[in-house]
Amino acid sequence: MSHLPKKVIYDTDPGVDDAMALYYALAHPGIEVVGITTTFGNVYVEQAATNALYLSALAGRLIPVTQGVAQPLMKTAEPPPDYIHGADGLGNLPHRLATQGRLDPRSSAQFIVDTARQFPGEITLVAVGPLGNLATALQLAPELPTLVREVILMGGAVLESGNVSPVAEANIWNDPHAADAVFTAGWPLTMVGLDVTHQVILPLSLFKQIAEHHQHIATDTLHHAVAFYSAFYSERDPVVGQVTGCYGHDVLAFVVLTNPELFTLQAGRVRVAVDGLAQGQTMMQRKAVTYPQHGWHEEIPHTQVCMQVQAEACRAVVQTTLQRDWLQNPLLALAK
Repeated sequence: MSHLPKKVIYDTDPGVDDAMALYYALAHPGIEVVGITTTFGNVYVEQAATNALYLSALAGRLIPVTQGVAQPLMKTAEPPPDYIHGADGLGNLPHRLATQGRLDPRSSAQFIVDTARQFPGEITLVAVGPLGNLATALQLAPELPTLVREVILMGGAVLESGNVSPVAEANIWNDPHAADAVFTAGWPLTMVGLDVTHQVILPLSLFKQIAEHHQHIATDTLHHAVAFYSAFYSERDPVVGQVTGCYGHDVLAFVVLTNPELFTLQAGRVRVAVDGLAQGQTMMQRKAVTYPQHGWHEEIPHTQVCMQVQAEACRAVVQTTLQRDWLQNPLLALAK
């Protein structure tokens, strides 16, 4: 059994919880982030790419970053939720350090395809935003499902209520056509949705403790961003407000990768409603029933869906990982 770190392409729209997840991935010894592909979602795609470069530089890491899709495959794009993540996606940082780092010129979809071909069977795609980059990569390389190790996505809801409609989670709702293409592509796929992320509340005090532990610009920046994010959730959700914190949405996609024993999964076909009031709903076939309607035939692959989580253990894993000795000197721009 190999103990080498798992090679991960992180597909993201940072975003506060995306930043939290990125730093978890960089801190964990079992993960090697080989690239960051960015998409629209929490911010416009240009800001997402800027944030990915910035967060990596603050942590002292040189990681390829690409800019990906700027809008949904078919539906009209919605403006980013600046009231949740801030206009800059990181809680409206009062200032930013000048850092090195330029985008890889390839599109995010092309980067995914190239890297999967370079490391066949080794790449895990962890996707925590709208799924246009993955859907576009599938168009570029229909054989992609045979090249990647697995896909883990944060999105959707089965039994839990949605967060942008009674039935829809934001990432899936933002690009439902792309999401349905990803769910039906035939690769090993795990869905980490609101059914589990709404069970894991991360207190702001945890990130304050992490920042005080490291005394580093990266964790100071994360603490600032989580404070903004927590204010939104604590004001609107009485359960979260009791602890002043936020849901651990995106970071759980990486916790599934590193600690799968903390989750209870159920396998079933998942399809996405692409229009109407149910737009963005992730519909799961939870019983072994043969349905007469088109769209649920045997050729549709099964998805592993996270249904339960050991919340306290997840919080402990996040804290322990982020308090590891993983940070390096920030990559600052050279004075000229």
